[in-house]
Amino acid sequence: QVQLVESGGGLVQAGGSLRLSCAASGSISAINFMGWYRQTPGKQRELVAVITSAGNTNYADSVKGRFTISRDTARDNARKTVYLQMNSLKPEDTAVYYCNAVTLIGTIHWGQGTQVTVSS
Repeated sequence: QVQLVESGGGLVQAGGSLRLSCAASGSISAINFMGWYRQTPGKQRELVAVITSAGNTNYADSVKGRFTISRDTARDNARKTVYLQMNSLKPEDTAVYYCNAVTLIGTIHWGQGTQVTVSS
């Protein structure tokens, strides 16, 4: 089992920056890739960025050049953290951001979500 805990959301003015963190614990050796999704009311959850166990990344077109996903693994391999650095934020980036982890056998885990609000 994998547990995901997000942090770092909040309120920021347009043009500002935030960094989200997602700490994964439990069976982290089973994780194949991790990512960030976001969702606004009435809309489907959409992919923002993903990073594989090999360090390859992929971004939604709407955030390319502004957002950066990265990862870090604790020395004791007990925790893996994924970050989403968000720069040049726009009001349309306002959403609940969810951390996601997919294991080698395809099991999907979600965090509880963190609110990001960008004011104009």
